[in-house]
Amino acid sequence: MSTKSTTLEQFSYDNKTVRNFAIATIIWGIVGMLVGVIIATQLFEPAANITQYGSFGRIRPLHTNAVIFAFVGNAIFAGVYYSLQRLLKARMFSDFLSNLHFWGWQLIIVSAAITLPLGITTSHEYAELEWPIDIAITLIWVTFGVNMFGTIFKRRERHLYVAIWFYIATFITVAVLHLTNSMQLPISAFKSYYVYAGVQDALIQWWYGHNAVAFFLTTPFLGLMYYFLPKMANRPVYSYRLSILHFWALIFIYIWAGPHHLLYSSLPDWAQSLGVVFSIMLIAPSWGGMINGLLTLRGAWDQVRENTILKFMVVGITSYGMATFEGPMLSLKNINAIAHFTDWIVAHVHVGALGWNGFLTFAMLYWLVPRIFQTTLYSEKLIKTHFWIGTIGIALYAIPMYISGFTQGMMWKQFTAEGTLQYGNFLDTTLQVLPMHMMRAVGGTLYLVGAIIMAVNLFKTMAQGTLLANEAAEAAPLAVDEQPEAGAHWHRWIERKPIQLLVASLIMILVGSLVELIPTFMVKSNVPTIEAVQPYTSLELEGRDIYIREGCVGCHSQLVRPFRSETERYGEFSKSGEFVYDHPFLWGSKRTGPDLHREGGKYPDSWHYHHMREPQSMSPGSIMPAYGVLYEQSLNTSQTQDKLNAMKKLGVPYDDAQIKNAVTDLTKQSKEIQARLAEEKIKVGADKEIIALIAYLQRLGTDIAKK
Repeated sequence: MSTKSTTLEQFSYDNKTVRNFAIATIIWGIVGMLVGVIIATQLFEPAANITQYGSFGRIRPLHTNAVIFAFVGNAIFAGVYYSLQRLLKARMFSDFLSNLHFWGWQLIIVSAAITLPLGITTSHEYAELEWPIDIAITLIWVTFGVNMFGTIFKRRERHLYVAIWFYIATFITVAVLHLTNSMQLPISAFKSYYVYAGVQDALIQWWYGHNAVAFFLTTPFLGLMYYFLPKMANRPVYSYRLSILHFWALIFIYIWAGPHHLLYSSLPDWAQSLGVVFSIMLIAPSWGGMINGLLTLRGAWDQVRENTILKFMVVGITSYGMATFEGPMLSLKNINAIAHFTDWIVAHVHVGALGWNGFLTFAMLYWLVPRIFQTTLYSEKLIKTHFWIGTIGIALYAIPMYISGFTQGMMWKQFTAEGTLQYGNFLDTTLQVLPMHMMRAVGGTLYLVGAIIMAVNLFKTMAQGTLLANEAAEAAPLAVDEQPEAGAHWHRWIERKPIQLLVASLIMILVGSLVELIPTFMVKSNVPTIEAVQPYTSLELEGRDIYIREGCVGCHSQLVRPFRSETERYGEFSKSGEFVYDHPFLWGSKRTGPDLHREGGKYPDSWHYHHMREPQSMSPGSIMPAYGVLYEQSLNTSQTQDKLNAMKKLGVPYDDAQIKNAVTDLTKQSKEIQARLAEEKIKVGADKEIIALIAYLQRLGTDIAKK
């Protein structure tokens, strides 16, 4: 073995890019949380739905995208760019790529902020952005990967620390998830249809959705925890061996768990069972990470009492432990039967988001900003205020949502002694939980106030200091033939091989993915067809696109589960063959309003006409916003033929005559609905969007024979 050169090389760390991502994290965090408070308010005060562009259905995905990809995403990049350089003893590979990454990511966020309120959406949860933005995301993510691996290849430190393992796994898995879930057939610059349909689309979406939480909201933050927590506490990580077990077990098991979002659905039972089994197994590696983090602070609890930054870390890691215990519990079928579609899931998600992602981000920013600005934190009093306001905000958010979720789950299933639904009107439950939604908004507001306090504190810190844009450093060059020391752990070999680590991570996440996805697509019996199910008419298809545009799937499910309580309330349970022409699927994940899969024919056209115009007139106490614009806006039929043609390419059996006469058939059906409304003294133009939406709603669930 050769000895390492004693000549030290001079270089510098790039703190400017870290500063840029940190500022973006703060700004977008406040924006995302503000939108969150607005939509929380809309769920008990319909008047808060201001204009078509500010309705709940349109800005709810704006909130999730802003918090996940703008706030958390920028925080990840700030932490990775800071820690990666120091762990590798090398400046980032390319300043140009660093700048391209930063500005490209901000442009994507701005694009989302413009398109989502305009109703330009694919409807896939956490993946609502249309195809041109998906392409931009792919290019910027590759830019990030090239910059990261370029830095790894020119490193001066042979050993790749555990945080870097998580960064590598995050990069490759997010790439696989994004590319697979974004397979769309474009119709125009702002409209596309997913190539998957129905059950298959649902499986792909929740394979993506669950693992977006796993590999965007979890694994990179575990990497940040492994770097920043030991630095903050000035103590080594508790267990190297536990970190190895934690990493490999987590990335292998996590990828299997997506189907637990689709229990009691039309997904094949074998896929649901796999999701449950691996979800339960997830407790072990998840808690392994939490224990490794908390025990890193062993013997340092005096520091925790005095250091508010460490308090943020402790609450964040504890929240991670709570969320990763609750998630597997919610995957148990008997618990999921009560919790799914309720506010219980909202509480669960936000314990992780506000506690784990939010508090760890706050701690990182408080620790990092003073160091790159060569100063001390502006105010210790403000950071303590932020900690307590934020903690109380989480409690006031989560606890009411747990109560609301338990209430909803029980009321929906409650029968009288005579065997009828005790709360047959869905609104009974809605009105019961309104006080909980009000308290949730208060909790969210407190959390937002805490973030604003942090922004003031950190911007004051920046103002009193000077950015050390290029931080001088020195290190010995890497010895090319350096070998692991005698007696070193076997894992040292792969830690020194970034490509092998990348490939091994890819194999780990592909095993579960392929086992679940391939049979669902290749074995026809997994999605049996129903002869009576026919494609949507051109008018119904246009109405469905309006339904998607307005974000109705954010409040209404289209999936009747095989429970007596649901079949009594909604009708026959949903069959997989009913969704074979649904590009995309619209099963939903939350019932703020009732399920709509058997809505067709339940009410006359006039009921829908009045309900969409003034919901409270037909459903007293409803919190649904009014959609007056649908009565004013004319239906755009310029792409109707293109839409049917695209569907035909995706396997929907439209013939050439149907495509050629798409607009003619649409007009004919529109006039039929107009005539039925006229019989009830309702005058409306046959070309208005409300007509198309009524046509779609009246079609739902009518393909199979009713009881």
